[in-house]
Amino acid sequence: MSRTEIDAFWENARVRAGLNPARAHLGPTVTETVPPPAWCYGDTAEEADRFVELVLEGRASALTSARSDFGDEDELPQPGDLAILLDSAGRPRALLATTAVRVAAVGEVGAEHLTAEGVEAPDLPAWRAGHGEGVRLVLERFRVLVPPGVGSHRSRSVPTR
Repeated sequence: MSRTEIDAFWENARVRAGLNPARAHLGPTVTETVPPPAWCYGDTAEEADRFVELVLEGRASALTSARSDFGDEDELPQPGDLAILLDSAGRPRALLATTAVRVAAVGEVGAEHLTAEGVEAPDLPAWRAGHGEGVRLVLERFRVLVPPGVGSHRSRSVPTR
């Protein structure tokens, strides 16, 4: 991943996302000046690129992570958090804003969340079996701020992450 490319993306994205419309009056804010974390989703290059494709097509607005990937409760994502989504080559592709977060057991995750991740016709029993009983997950919802208009044709109001 090229830090220069990510920094250039952030410079452009924070303006395009309108993170500080009152900048001329109030000056820069922390949210707009400190670059958010940049990451790619998935365990393989194919997974990472497929997720980017789904996000950019407006077909994915959720993701799932193992609770064990995070430390203390205060390290969990929070609504309003920003992130730069990278493809498998480390190129920044989208600026995401977290809209909701929920910690749940595998058995509490419904097909609707999997559909929001871009899974077509999810096989919920197989998905649950693949994650293991009793595993805690972090369910995150997000919206795409940059590029603008991505996913705007779909409306979701499910309070999970």
